[in-house]
Amino acid sequence: MVGRADPDVVVIGGGPAGSTVGGLVAAAGHSVRVLERDRFPRYHIGESLIPETFWVLERLGMLPKLRGSRFVEKHSVQFVNEHGRLSEPFYFADYKPHESAQTWQVTRGEFDAMMLANAAERGADVREGVRVLDVLFEQGRAVGVRTVDGAGREEEVRAGVVVDAAGQSCLIQDRLGLREWDPVLKKAAVWTYWKGAPRDTGRDAGATLVLQTRGKTGWFWCIPLPDDIVSVGVVAPFDHLFRDRGRDPEAIYFDEVARCPGVQPRIAGAERVGPFRVAKEYSYRSRQVAGDGWVLVGDAFGFLDPLYSSGILLALTSGAMAADAIVAALAAGDTSAARLGTWGPRYVAGMERMRKLVCAFYDGLNFGDFVRRHGDMKGLITDVLIGDIFNPEIDRLWPPMQAMLAAEAVAAG
Repeated sequence: MVGRADPDVVVIGGGPAGSTVGGLVAAAGHSVRVLERDRFPRYHIGESLIPETFWVLERLGMLPKLRGSRFVEKHSVQFVNEHGRLSEPFYFADYKPHESAQTWQVTRGEFDAMMLANAAERGADVREGVRVLDVLFEQGRAVGVRTVDGAGREEEVRAGVVVDAAGQSCLIQDRLGLREWDPVLKKAAVWTYWKGAPRDTGRDAGATLVLQTRGKTGWFWCIPLPDDIVSVGVVAPFDHLFRDRGRDPEAIYFDEVARCPGVQPRIAGAERVGPFRVAKEYSYRSRQVAGDGWVLVGDAFGFLDPLYSSGILLALTSGAMAADAIVAALAAGDTSAARLGTWGPRYVAGMERMRKLVCAFYDGLNFGDFVRRHGDMKGLITDVLIGDIFNPEIDRLWPPMQAMLAAEAVAAG
C-alpha cells in the first residue's frame, strides 16, 4: 500500500526516458517522483536526434524550447564509403515533407537538463543527487526503492509502480537476470571531440555523417554540435579495436583514423577538446519490458547500436509508451506485468526493425546498389533512418536485402 507521502510512481533516472515517463504520468494527474543520482547538466554521449523524436517532443511541449535553443539543425544523414566517396544523401524532407523532417544535433548535458526541467514543469517531483541503492520487492512485486542522498541519509520510498530508467545501470534487469547480450552486435566505440573542424554548408551543415573504414571493418560518426565542436567516434567489433589490450584509447583512435579516408579531412587542422572515451560490448536487451509493479524504459530495457542514432528515439518512445500503460494501469487498479507491459510487443518489433538495418550495414550491404536495384524501396530505408520503425510496411525491405547479401556472398566466393 502506498502511503500518503509516497508517490504513485517512482522513476529511477532523469535522462530522456525517465523525464518522458515522469512528465507524462505527472501531467495525467498522478504523483511522480523522479530520482536522479547526478546533478544536471552532466556529460552523456548520444547527441543526434532523428526526425521521429518529433512526436514525443511535441507531446511533452519541448519543441518551442528546442526551436529557441542553440542546437544545430539536422536535415539529413549521409554515408561515406571506405574509399572516401560520399553517397547520395538521405534528406528527410524529400521523403517526409513535414516539420518533423528537421531535427537537431544536441549537446546532451543541455538537452537532458531541459528535459528534466520540463518533467518538473509538468508536475513531477524531481530530486537530483539521490542515488537508488535497491529496488524493494515483496512477494515478487516491486513496491518501492531504497535511496541515499548526498548527505548519506537513507530513505525508503514506496510506490505503486517503479520505473527503471537508470540507463545501462540496469538495476531491475540485472537483479532479475533478464539481460540478453546481442549475439551479433559485439561492438565497441572510442570517441572524442574536435573544435574548428571543417563543416559543410547549407542544409548539409548539420548532417550526421557515417564514414566507413577500409575493408568495412568499422565506421566513424561525425556529428556537428554548437560552439564549433564536432563529435567524432569510431565503432568496430570489440575484438578488432581491443585485440591488443595494451593499447590506449588514443592509439586505437588514430589507428582507425588512418584507416578511414573519409574522416581524415574532417578533423584536419582541428583542435581536440575532449578526452578519449570508450564504450565496450554494449548491445543487449531485457527479456521483459515490465513485471508486477515495475517497468523498464530506455537503456534500462536495452541498447541497440549507435549507427543510426536511434538511442534518444528509443528512450523517448519507450518512455511515452510506458507512461500510457502506467496511467491506464493505475486507473484500472491493476499494476500487473500483463497490464504494465502491453506496449512491449510493438516496441520490441520496432527495435528489431532498426536492428535488421544495422546488421545489414555491418554485413556489408551496399545501400547505393540496393536503392539502384530497388528504387521503390528507398523511401522505406529512409523511414527507418528517420525512426518510423513501428510501421510493419518496413518489413518489405528484408527479403530483397537478404537476397542481395546472399548473392554478394556467393560472388565473393
